[in-house]
Amino acid sequence: MQGPEFAGLAAAAATFGGVWFGHVAVRRIEFAAARLGPFMLAFLLAGLALEAAVLLSASFALSAFLGILGATFLFDAPELKRQEKRVNAGRARANPRNPRHHLALASGRAVLEDPLGGEPPVPVYAGRSK
Repeated sequence: MQGPEFAGLAAAAATFGGVWFGHVAVRRIEFAAARLGPFMLAFLLAGLALEAAVLLSASFALSAFLGILGATFLFDAPELKRQEKRVNAGRARANPRNPRHHLALASGRAVLEDPLGGEPPVPVYAGRSK
């Protein structure tokens, strides 16, 4: 008889934790950092290190956990640039103290308030308001 298998729980924890951490980290880093390159490199190296650790792991559950977490870190590296584009287009909040945001703020493209804050718009179904 074999013991319990924890790969599913490990995968779920890595997915939830990795996506949550990545979402929060990308928004906060992009908002505050004067340069994104070092953070992009750090995410890339962390992701590659976690993926390399998968190859050294003897445990399937640990391998799943590390692999998923590594993939989320690899996804978050370019996501920092995509977040910057969202800020410059006015789809995410700009920081007036961040020099990278000055040009977008001066041109009126960027916004200081969170575009996702407040009440959501009223949905429209089949051409009519509900």
